[in-house]
Amino acid sequence: MKRDVITPASRDAMDDEARRLAEWHAYHSEKRIGQQWMQLNLLDGLGAQRVLEVGPYLGFVTALLDNAGYDVTTLDLFPPPFERPARPFIEADLTTLQSDTIAGFEAILCCETLEHLTREQADAALVTFHRSGARYLIVSVPYEGPQMGLAIYANAFTWRFSLSLKKFKMMKTFRPDADPWGHKWELGHRGLLLRGWEAALRNAGWCIRQRAFTHPCRSVFHLCERTGTAAA
Repeated sequence: MKRDVITPASRDAMDDEARRLAEWHAYHSEKRIGQQWMQLNLLDGLGAQRVLEVGPYLGFVTALLDNAGYDVTTLDLFPPPFERPARPFIEADLTTLQSDTIAGFEAILCCETLEHLTREQADAALVTFHRSGARYLIVSVPYEGPQMGLAIYANAFTWRFSLSLKKFKMMKTFRPDADPWGHKWELGHRGLLLRGWEAALRNAGWCIRQRAFTHPCRSVFHLCERTGTAAA
């Protein structure tokens, strides 16, 4: 069982200890660790203490934040399928979320979540985050633009080699997942350009301070700072 989000059906499965353990090992792979580390890394030096983590899934990043000393609250459609760390939780739908529900946070983490909404809903969520008054937003979405990844490791006992090349997605129209909980869009496909996403961030009132890419889990991260007001 491997999912990108907790659904009503998979939430029940997480009540079974063996299936929860299997999901942990399936999801938190070597491929994703760098992406999850990036979320914590981009918070470094900001001085933000109160953090809202949107879409915590199995709680890995929640635990990193909690143990690093951040005052983290999570937000999702369904109650989190983990008991540790025991952090405050807001049950809410991003498509109907009101900004006053998430007021008071210094930083918002929303990683690998907005692609599960339509682009219009994702753009609206960026505005809601801005209106909450948070100073910082760290957001990431899948990136399938032209790119190449190469990794080689060797010692006296073993060696590993991996190569990945993505170059033709920009010529293809993205096909949303058949699963209604799946991805609705991914940057890098035809008509889904990185500059369009960055324009949406700016239109929502965010100033982009840093852009970062992760590999082999291909995503683009933006560290944004609140500025001005969102475009009408």
